[in-house]
Amino acid sequence: MKDRKMLKMAGSGIISGFFNGLFGSGGGVVAVMFLRNILNDEKKAHASATLMILVMSSVSHVFYALYGHVDWQTGFKLIPGGITGAILGTVLLKNIKNTNLKRLFGLVLVISGAVMLLR
Repeated sequence: MKDRKMLKMAGSGIISGFFNGLFGSGGGVVAVMFLRNILNDEKKAHASATLMILVMSSVSHVFYALYGHVDWQTGFKLIPGGITGAILGTVLLKNIKNTNLKRLFGLVLVISGAVMLLR
């Protein structure tokens, strides 16, 4: 049973990392889906995915930078707003019901998907 769980976690990490490398931090979306199943705790799944995103994105960023795909000027301008949004989201996560968190996450995925397909 323990080996099966480790295999499941390794596979989840590989798949999440692949999508993170391909899409940027989009691997975090996949990580949340896997972690919901592994942890059976909605909030821990979202919060734990941020750890994965941090590490995966750091590794991906090195390669993106080496390949010349990073717009440093724009990236640095977005960081203050990103930090502010991260703080606000963390506070909301503490206070939101799991059901509402699932619905909000699903809505964001649907809207993101529609925008990607239509633009």
